[in-house]
Amino acid sequence: MKIYNHLNTAGLSNTYIVVNEKNHEAIIVDPGQISEQIIEQIEVNSLKFTTVLITHNHKNHVEGLKTMMKIYSPSIYAADWEIEGNETIVLNGDGKIRLAGMTVHYMTLPGHTADSMVYKIGNVLFTGDTIGAGRIGSTNSSYSSHILKRNINEKILSQQESTVIMPGHGPPTSVRAEKLFNKDLDGIVYNNLNQPMKYF
Repeated sequence: MKIYNHLNTAGLSNTYIVVNEKNHEAIIVDPGQISEQIIEQIEVNSLKFTTVLITHNHKNHVEGLKTMMKIYSPSIYAADWEIEGNETIVLNGDGKIRLAGMTVHYMTLPGHTADSMVYKIGNVLFTGDTIGAGRIGSTNSSYSSHILKRNINEKILSQQESTVIMPGHGPPTSVRAEKLFNKDLDGIVYNNLNQPMKYF
């Protein structure tokens, strides 16, 4: 598996191309902006672009989808039907599916938005705006903040510490780095970095 990051300069969000090197099939995560570089990468490398994964329905994460659908015919997976109407395969809860010859785990993780999803391929988490390097996603209430922190604790920080986090904004990070340095995770107590955590 190879992962390529493209920066959406309009919304300063990340678009990821995940390539299965065995069959050259590709998944795009959060097409916020489809640039000439993305199209060129798909075409020059003869990639079979089969799938789009959406972490949440915010413009700077989905705006490029209109362009993609004019050129290709990928399957679209998200938790919000409104992203592409009947073309959207709606995911609920947690589970796993086989896409582009790779196992994709998906987890609902509301808090930043009601439809926030996190995807795991191999040892990499694509977290959208739920968590990034040194921060967590914005919320519109203290209750939403509580829910987001609880979900991050249960579904992201419980992963192996070497798990890589590819966020919707900013640089890559890891589960261990966020346990150690993320100041937004107030209220989560780490008794030991290798032990379960408790939220209060």
